[in-house]
Amino acid sequence: MAHEILSFLLDVVAGLLGGAFLLRLYMQHQRVPFGNPIGRFVFAVTDWLILPLRRVLPSVRRVDTASLVAAYLVQLAQYSVLWALFGGGGYGAVPVVALFGLLQLAVSALTALLIVYAILSWVQADSPLADVIDRLCAPLLRPFRRLIPLVGGIDLSPLALLVLLQVVAMVLRAVARSALAF
Repeated sequence: MAHEILSFLLDVVAGLLGGAFLLRLYMQHQRVPFGNPIGRFVFAVTDWLILPLRRVLPSVRRVDTASLVAAYLVQLAQYSVLWALFGGGGYGAVPVVALFGLLQLAVSALTALLIVYAILSWVQADSPLADVIDRLCAPLLRPFRRLIPLVGGIDLSPLALLVLLQVVAMVLRAVARSALAF
């Protein structure tokens, strides 16, 4: 039971912190201004690691490598702590597990972002947060909106993307299991 509790707590902390790093990466890639409450929160939560990493990791085109590496380091720390406390084979698998953890975190973060977007679209929220969420989701939804027409005035593209993200999550879990079986 202690293993489950510690694993859950580490997953929550690493998920929130890693998610903040990924959100910073995505907001910078989409050139969303950070002057809104979400941007200020992301800066406050992530600056402690991003600023030192930026000294050694320059951005590559529109990709903030410091944010990406920081998210990976959080996952690596999470799985290293779990490995140190509970074992489970050689340490060599931990970086691979952390990579799959990062990919799964990205899928989970996009899923959460889309759910918030859908809820805000139902209540017609008129706030700076709704604008930021809309700017983050629009590029993801654009290809689906080209293919899926409005049905009775309802946009089903978020639902289609959510289904696709769940399929990607299933594939990631299967690939991770098979990669770690070797």
